[in-house]
Amino acid sequence: MPTGKVKWFSLEKGFGFIASDEGEDVYLAATSLPEGVTTVKPGTKLEFGVADGRRGPQALSIRIIDAPPSLVANNHVNSDDLAAMIEDTIKILDKVGNGLRHGRHPSPVETERLGKVLRGIAGQLEA
Repeated sequence: MPTGKVKWFSLEKGFGFIASDEGEDVYLAATSLPEGVTTVKPGTKLEFGVADGRRGPQALSIRIIDAPPSLVANNHVNSDDLAAMIEDTIKILDKVGNGLRHGRHPSPVETERLGKVLRGIAGQLEA
């Protein structure tokens, strides 16, 4: 299987590109990432299969070989601050829940922000 490193990846756009070790750029769709992986950082070493897509080679069956160290993992929030962030997030979720009960869905911008907050808190809890 070919290998390469992530050149760039945009969670918002849902895709990025891999610089393969053979020297060609390979399209990387978010849907091709391993289960449970939502994003990859530039420099992440991958092993992948390649299929011919509409716009050139496309990565399939991706396996992460080596990920660069995370700066976020080294920056733990103290317990009191994390507790306050969780309490504030509960208030936001209550507001969203009440809105949904009345037929008001959050805007795409609000859902994106809430998703980032929830992923950030999850990352702090898992660290």
